[in-house]
Amino acid sequence: MIRVLIADDEPLIVAGVRTVLESAGDIVVVAGVANGRQAVEAARRHHVDVALLDITMPVLDGLAAAARLAGPRVVMLTAFGDERNVRLALHAGVSGFVLKNCAPEELIRAVRAAHAGEAYLSPAVTRQVLGMVSLGEDERGREAARRLAVLTAREREILALVGEGLSNAETGRRVHLSEATVKTYMSRILAKLDCANRVQAALLVRDAESRADR
Repeated sequence: MIRVLIADDEPLIVAGVRTVLESAGDIVVVAGVANGRQAVEAARRHHVDVALLDITMPVLDGLAAAARLAGPRVVMLTAFGDERNVRLALHAGVSGFVLKNCAPEELIRAVRAAHAGEAYLSPAVTRQVLGMVSLGEDERGREAARRLAVLTAREREILALVGEGLSNAETGRRVHLSEATVKTYMSRILAKLDCANRVQAALLVRDAESRADR
């Protein structure tokens, strides 16, 4: 069973997320709390595998709580229009995030992906979030281009598709490779770029593209 902690200052959100996750059969919610400080304490007590944290909470927000969680994989709960916090969460290396109005099956997929050590990248949600992240300044664009220069042409092609929000399976169909092969490529790409997850790598692509467009 995947042991999950939910932290959100809206009791209805906590109750709804708990209901959705526990309907999956392989997930159990071991704690539901109202702020980041309680989340950190609960994670230590309950041996949590995945922590679902609201970004904006009283006492200690989700970003600050995520920085204090050494064990669990972290998935952020967020709403549209929070560009700054979304960028901070992605660059902090969280395992992913879900929008609060996402479909129940997406929420379950996010938890399973995080537990498996992968970033959650629902194509639809990723395209929306990457689209609302502000483009980088020129200095960040230059640094992104420098880091991407270590990739082969094939790796760049695959990463570009990931930057569009495509899943491993969709990317594989586009470049005529198996899903497993794409996953192997992504592991190699992340290692070369020193990125914690696919979303960070996708942001590098966008930062490099923003410089090229100027």
